[in-house]
Amino acid sequence: MENLKFVDLLNRELVIAMGCTEPAASALAGARAAELLNGPIDKIYIETSRDMVKNAMGVGIPNCKNKGIKAAVALGVAGKSTKRGLGILSKVTDKQKEIAASYKVELEMVEEVPPLYIKVTLTNKEHKAIAVVSGNHSYFSFLQKDENVLIDAPLGKMLESGEDSSFMADVSLEEILNFSKNLPKETISLLLSSAKTNLAIAKHALVEEYGLAVGKNTYETINDPPTSLDEALSLGATLAASASDARMAGCPLPVVINSGSGNQGITITLPIFTLGKYLGKSDLEIASALSIGELVGLCLTAKKDRLSALCGAFTAAIGTSCGLVYLLDGSIDEMNKAINVMIANLTGIICDGAKMTCALKIYSCVQSANLATKLAMKGSAPGEESGIVGMDCVQSFDYLSRISHEGMAQTDKTILSIMMEKQKEREARC
Repeated sequence: MENLKFVDLLNRELVIAMGCTEPAASALAGARAAELLNGPIDKIYIETSRDMVKNAMGVGIPNCKNKGIKAAVALGVAGKSTKRGLGILSKVTDKQKEIAASYKVELEMVEEVPPLYIKVTLTNKEHKAIAVVSGNHSYFSFLQKDENVLIDAPLGKMLESGEDSSFMADVSLEEILNFSKNLPKETISLLLSSAKTNLAIAKHALVEEYGLAVGKNTYETINDPPTSLDEALSLGATLAASASDARMAGCPLPVVINSGSGNQGITITLPIFTLGKYLGKSDLEIASALSIGELVGLCLTAKKDRLSALCGAFTAAIGTSCGLVYLLDGSIDEMNKAINVMIANLTGIICDGAKMTCALKIYSCVQSANLATKLAMKGSAPGEESGIVGMDCVQSFDYLSRISHEGMAQTDKTILSIMMEKQKEREARC
């Protein structure tokens, strides 16, 4: 039964997204409301969480020059179709952009809602439609047409729809390892194809110029194919940064996500896949390592929320370190050591929204995972006497969860306050 839960979870989580997932989720909410209204639109009113505003403020939208939630919602409303899911922005016509630009859009940032929350209300002279996405980037927790409530699910609770992933908060590393060693054929295929999809956008950005070109610039300093273990590890960091360079600039190529995040998906898949290929591992061995990385990442997400002040690339890279250890024939003991090195090293790295500098953080986080892996394989790791490090990964994860929830809530507010002040200053200069 537990194995089926893991299989179902990976099938739900490892899906294609186009561009940053916060604008995609916003467009999806707008499109669903438009489907419900099914008529002319006089006004678009958006209510959303601070983390959604933060993550969509500075990131490029595929096939569009505009940025931010208002632009993404307007595009979704103009498209009036949810059939592509989080790939909703993969095709945006000139007519759609023209219609989107004509809408009257208001946005209000609301408190006392989940970190991942967006409510879109559409009105015309005769009708009203409401769509709410919350808890998960593609989960509709509330739908209403006029006075007819179609869906009213508890915010962020997806039990009835079979989309709940909260059980991952209580899953052990041993359970993850046991499942990952005995993967069904379909899951092996899913994991490998996910890595290959993410590799395609990474290689594309090594040729083109996106953002800060973190991947392209660091690629010039290493051999490909790599000639040593250190080069293979560094190449993984470079490819992950390269894919992020492209994504954050709005490149219209797909990625496979983890925890609703493309950046987390590439942080996990590309370093593990690259090392596996360098070591000459079999498809099963590479898929097993990818499964470990993906599931550890999802375990941490279940403990910290999908959107928070804690950088998702950091928690994803903890999963990466476990997958790298597995490929180097390490045991659970070495994985625990790698996790503790990561938590001792990078806890506190903030999320200040999705934008071009995410590639910098991804590169740093993957290189830290590389260091954690090498130290762990040498038997070196901090113990519980070191700050917030626990006796094992279970205790360390719990401490990390507390820091994310209790310790960084005000940090999150301060980050967004600074970002909003900067935005107002830019607008005043224009």
